[in-house]
Amino acid sequence: MIKLVISMVSALALALALLMLRQQRLDLLNEAAMLHNRIQAQQSRLWNQQLQIATYTAPNVVKRTVQQHDLRLTQYTCRAKLPPWIDAPDPDAE
Repeated sequence: MIKLVISMVSALALALALLMLRQQRLDLLNEAAMLHNRIQAQQSRLWNQQLQIATYTAPNVVKRTVQQHDLRLTQYTCRAKLPPWIDAPDPDAE
């Protein structure tokens, strides 16, 4: 009789532990889903900002803005093209 009571109490304790673990799992899954939704919302906001930046900094828009405001900008001169550093002759390397 005592063995039956002990086994029933043990089974009840295991069942309660299992229910607690399942509840924790559900809570964690819910939290993960909420975080995922927040990440997606932030990513969407970031993409919209990147699109706005790309729209405002497109070459034709920048050119039109400079012409409209009559800005006196100097021409950008490129430096002479340097040979690749890996092909540079090094007498010490031989």
